[in-house]
Amino acid sequence: MREIIQGLLFVALGSVFGGMARFWLSGMVARRIGETFPWGTLTVNVSGAFAIGVFGALAASGHGVFSTPGPWLFAVTGFLGCYTTVSSFALQTLALARDGESLRAISNVTFSLVFCLIAVALGFAAARVLA
Repeated sequence: MREIIQGLLFVALGSVFGGMARFWLSGMVARRIGETFPWGTLTVNVSGAFAIGVFGALAASGHGVFSTPGPWLFAVTGFLGCYTTVSSFALQTLALARDGESLRAISNVTFSLVFCLIAVALGFAAARVLA
């Protein structure tokens, strides 16, 4: 029972920081670039994909900070779980499509998929180089 409560606390704390980081970065990008395309959400998702690539590589190595469950629960389940925004991505894509912005909707899906996969691979590679 103690491990479950500790896990919940790690997730909760990571979620607080992940949600705040998402709010700040997405808003900052939207204010600077504009909101005709969901650049803020795309930025958050790509940077989150890069981060999970780094964390995944560190966990796969079996060494360091992710060799115990607490840091993974905090960073990946909590922080990145609240930081990345698949639900926002889906809602924004649907809104673009419903507003007759089919090209932007398709672009959002394409950019998100391609850039996030590239970011995960780059994060994984970066962690391997640094390890």
